[in-house]
Amino acid sequence: MSETYTDAQLRRILQRTRCVAVVGVSPNPVRPSYFVARYLKLKGIRVIPVNPGHAGTTLFGETVRADLTELNAPVDMVDIFRRSEHVPPIVDAALEHVPGLRTIWMQIGVENPEAAETARARGVDVVMNRCPKIEYQRLFGELRMGGFNTGVISSKL
Repeated sequence: MSETYTDAQLRRILQRTRCVAVVGVSPNPVRPSYFVARYLKLKGIRVIPVNPGHAGTTLFGETVRADLTELNAPVDMVDIFRRSEHVPPIVDAALEHVPGLRTIWMQIGVENPEAAETARARGVDVVMNRCPKIEYQRLFGELRMGGFNTGVISSKL
């Protein structure tokens, strides 16, 4: 059973977000986590990559952190690219170690109602089974043919 969110809720979250920690981000440019993080960075949002397998490397101009305990700056949103069963410890770590946390965002296919309730009980907004890139494009008029921002469409097609 998926939750529903109003456009106003999602718009408010996206407009106030200036820094996102992306848990499970991949340095592989064909992976969804990479192009979502890259898109957010291009929108002027600071993206802090979190992936223990790539800790210490650089991605999007930031050092990849092994986990959320290594964050040393306020983060508005933790965006989770991990399977649903891995969400609870990530949410617990975010609540304990992420200064300024306002939103837990779980990507498409990721839902954990128990972890969501834990975060909400601490005053943190939660979005599950959605993509901030898709929602940003939808809410702020960037979607084009087929739901993708295709840029200029040639009249010669």
